[in-house]
Amino acid sequence: MESSNSPATQRRARAVKILGRIASGLSVLMYVSYIAQISNNLAGNYGSPIQPFVAMVNCIFWTAYGFLETPRDTPIIVANVPGIILGCIAFLTALH
Repeated sequence: MESSNSPATQRRARAVKILGRIASGLSVLMYVSYIAQISNNLAGNYGSPIQPFVAMVNCIFWTAYGFLETPRDTPIIVANVPGIILGCIAFLTALH
């Protein structure tokens, strides 16, 4: 069994931290893509409100999970807050 201070354990912890940051960044980019739908909705070319609504609800749950974890799971929080905001805006602007 490897100790918590072994080089292999330290490399794994560093890799997991990097992976978390990359995943958070990609999640933010995914939700930024709602800006195009919001723009289209505001121009009168309405998209479906279902997908952004479900994404928003999903992000609310993941953000709550991140806040309730001990210690807080900051990458999960950071990755999902834009989804709450942009999913909500995309949902509301898609209603006509």
